[in-house]
Parts: sequence; structure tokens; C-alpha cells
Amino acid sequence: MSINQNTLASDPSPYLQQHKDNPVNWQVWSKNILETAKKNKKPILLSIGYASCHWCHVMAHESFEDKETADLMNKYFINIKVDREERPDLDFVFQSSFQLFNQAGGGWPLTMFLDENGVPFMGGTYFPKNSQNGLPSFKEVLQNVYDAYNQQKENIIKQKDLIIKNLDLKKNSVLNQDLEPILETSLNYLDPIKGGYKGAPKFPTFNLYETLLYFYNKTKDKKYLDPVALIIKQLCSKGIYDHVEGGISRYAVDENWVIPHFEKMLYDNTQFILLLSKYCKINKDEYFLEKLDQTIQFIKKEFLNSNNLLGSAYDADSDGVEGKYYTYSYDEIKNLKEIEKYFEIDQKGNWEGKIILVEKNKKIPPKEIISELFNIRLKRNKPFFDYKVQLDLNCLWVSSLISASEILKDKKYLKLAEDFYSKIEKLFLDQKAYHSYSKDIVFLEDYAFLINSLLDLSDATMNFKYRNIAKKMTQETINKFYISEKNIFRKNKINSKDLFFDPIEISDNTIPNGNAIMLVNFTRQGLIEEGKKLSSSLNSYLNIYKNYMTTAIKAVDFFNSKVSGKNCNEQGCIKDD
Repeated sequence: MSINQNTLASDPSPYLQQHKDNPVNWQVWSKNILETAKKNKKPILLSIGYASCHWCHVMAHESFEDKETADLMNKYFINIKVDREERPDLDFVFQSSFQLFNQAGGGWPLTMFLDENGVPFMGGTYFPKNSQNGLPSFKEVLQNVYDAYNQQKENIIKQKDLIIKNLDLKKNSVLNQDLEPILETSLNYLDPIKGGYKGAPKFPTFNLYETLLYFYNKTKDKKYLDPVALIIKQLCSKGIYDHVEGGISRYAVDENWVIPHFEKMLYDNTQFILLLSKYCKINKDEYFLEKLDQTIQFIKKEFLNSNNLLGSAYDADSDGVEGKYYTYSYDEIKNLKEIEKYFEIDQKGNWEGKIILVEKNKKIPPKEIISELFNIRLKRNKPFFDYKVQLDLNCLWVSSLISASEILKDKKYLKLAEDFYSKIEKLFLDQKAYHSYSKDIVFLEDYAFLINSLLDLSDATMNFKYRNIAKKMTQETINKFYISEKNIFRKNKINSKDLFFDPIEISDNTIPNGNAIMLVNFTRQGLIEEGKKLSSSLNSYLNIYKNYMTTAIKAVDFFNSKVSGKNCNEQGCIKDD
């Protein structure tokens, strides 16, 4: 295997394709390239990102396209590029390693340095081309890391067992704990005025709000509903929502939800549809129903790829400028009739001299205004679309359509859900399930959300063929991912051998945790013995990692409630008189 050339051109990932012309000798992650590093006794520079990541683009333009920087990278390291959406197991392990080393949250781009055996020893996120704001230049980092590795190589390699020990999950067993006090701890961190967690940036942490809504449906206690009502209002009316085309951005930079980080992710928008539809069952406000329908239409139209399934994300940038597609100048919109009646319009703009649309008083603008705003956009280049299809996210889409069909009472959405599942089955399940491109790679979340969508389809259509497929897939999940000695599922297949550490994920990430969803799946299928083991294991982890396991809180309570004979579903329980 040649390590003296860029090999990304042959990989189908849109993210890796963005880097195929870099002067960096990028390699694709594989057992072979790891063996090559070991044979050549060279450390590895691992770069993880995704196609719509703004800061990934910045670092690429500054450093990976720079010949001088690339020469250093090629001289000192074997350089590997990874699409986090293609290999979420790698992202999980190395983000966890970053957090261990730095005692801080990670992000993208993730820049990790591994020894010749593929074990991390140092890491960072974005490094600037030139020193700034206390950060060293990337070239300085490259030189310093290489020097440190050569000087301390023996000690660095010896750290493997210690790193694995620290990455390994800890348990603290307790029986029959009350789950609501654990959840209430999260309430203390929420902003009661602006919604979301206190401070900025603001992320729509759907896992938490889904769980709060579940406990409201169970208890009818408004302390659980009020934060959900507030976040729904902010997400639908502020700048994080695209009032012209529908859908939400990844997060808001400010604490008022006005200035979005403009990339649009499928995983955010499917969860937004799920949460909004469940909330609308409690509050059937036409305003929220309109936002629900608009977002569904946007995803259905704009995320469709050549396989007639959904791609992954839209970039924040167009023509190299963040937010260019979505923002307006005052001159562009000042003459639109009655626009100031519906949107907060300031001649000076509300972000870098441009206007990000924010609604006034939950007023839906007339279609004529929306049409004119859209026509202005039609003159612009759209942001880059990551067309990569992922099994777990497309299954989430199926579930979100079913949930929406229950409140919108429109049979077309249920029909659309069935049609989408048929396409999923044809593409991903013809022989064996797989995650995205490689038919040899699949993850727990793919199976968990597939089974969940099949159970949703079965309940909605009363067609038990879906439940039969779910039963088969559940057994397949157990065979491929379940670690019986730990009573937990691992993230990747048991026979996967290209990582120094076997990943077990119990915390929520950009989507709900696979182990928690599998507990819900066990419960819905009446698999009590399997559920008892998994529930007990998640309970043990909850005592230590509870701040990151909100979906597990919901799943464990759902299981316990069903076992005790209460009339429950995954949205809540009927309150006892």
C-alpha cells in the first residue's frame, strides 16, 4: 500500500471527496493502513469531520490545501481522513479520547494524533493556520507533536492499557431507584426565559425534551411541559427556523435563538418533527401544525437524493460565505408588502449587516410574502448538499412521518412512511443491513431505529408483517451487537477489529442512544427477560453518567411501568386516578 499519495478519490463519501485534491497524502481508515503505520513505525494524524461542517472547511482551506503544511504532515505522519457520519464508531471513540485528554467537550473538525498502533496520545479540534487567540499554529502543533512522539515514544506506546481503562464505562449498581429526581437535575440547567440550556450557544437537545414530554404525559406535572412548550415556541419563531422553506438549523450561536449556525442536518429535523408532532397532540395550535407541515414538505422535497431516500445535510456556506443563501439585505426586502407586520425588520440588520428572519408574535406570513422571499433565494447558489444516505436517519424519518400523521390526520403521510420503508428495505435490507456506503459496516443505531420504525408501522397500519420483520431484526441485533457478560449492546459489530477499543455507547449524541432505543424496542415487543437485563445495566450506568443519558431515563421508566402493569406507550402512561 502506497502512503505517498492521496487515495480519497476512490471513496464515495462526499466529505472525503472534498479532500481528494489536497496535497496531503490522505488515506482511508482501514485495517491495512493501520498495519502500514505499524510496519513503518510512523505516528498517525487522524482528521474527522463531515461534509457540511463549517469549521472543517475553514481548516481545510487554511491548512490542508496549503503545500507547506501538507509537506510537514506527509513527512511526519500517516494521514487518515474519516467521515464521522460514515464511521460514527470511530468518531465516538476518538471524541471520548479527546475528552479524556483535555477534560473538555470535543467537536469537529477533530484532530487526533495516534501512535503507530492506532492508539491516541494527543488531540485537538480546529487549529488555525497562524497562531491566534492563544492557539498555536497548526504547523507548530505538527512539529511539537512529532518531536514529543520521537522523544517519548516508548512511554507513549505504554499508555494503551491506561487509556483503555479510563475509556471503559463504570457501573454503580442500585435497585429500584426513582428516576424522576435524576431528570429534575436537568431542569435546573435550563433557561426558563429563553429556553434550552442556559447561555450560548443554544442546541435543541431533543433527547431531553422528548423525555420531559414523556414524563408530562405520565404525571401531568407542568414542570415537565413548560420547558417543552418554551423550546417549541423558540424553535418555530426565531432565526434558527427557516421561515421561507422550513426546517431548523443545527444550533443558534446566541442565547436568543436568532443567529443560527446555518447548516441543516437530517437528524435534527427528523427529531424536530417527532417532538413537534407529539407536542401538538397536547397543544393543537394551528401555528405549530403549520410549522410541522412546512418542515415535512421541506425535508421531503429538498433532502431527496438519486435513490429516492434522504441525504444527510446542507452546508452552512454557499459561495464560501456562511449564511449567504438564507439571509437578506434590507434593500432586497424593504418593498415587500406588509413584511414588517410579520417579521422583525431592522434597516441595519441583526447579523453582520444582514437580516435573519425572526417572526413577530407567532404570525404565519401570507404565502405571497413567503413566495417573494423564496424567489430572491432562487437567484442564489444553494449550499452544498451531502447526499449520503444513512439507514438510521432514514428510519427516523419514517417514524417522524408516522408521528406527524397521527396529529395532522393526513393519510398521505402514513402512505409516505410506508413508501419510504419499502425503499429502505430494497436498498439496505436486500441481503443484510448496512449503514451507508460499505455493505460490511453497520451500527447498533441502524438496527435500533430500523426496529423502532417497523414497530411504528405495525401499530399505525395494523399490518403485522412489520412486527414479524422487527422480531427477526431484533434477534439479528442481539447476535451482532449484544455483549452477554455486560448485558449491553456495543456500538459496532462484535467481530469488528479495526479499533484499539471496543466502543459501548450509553449516552445520547446527535440522535438518541442505541441501547436506550433497544430497551424501548424490547418493551414494545414484550421481551421482558431481555428487557430486565438491559434495563438493569442501563440503571447501573445512570448512577454515574445520568447527565448524558436522558433517553435511557425514559426507556428504563417505560420498561418498569410496563412490567408493573401500567397502561403505557413510549410517549407516556395513562395517569392513575
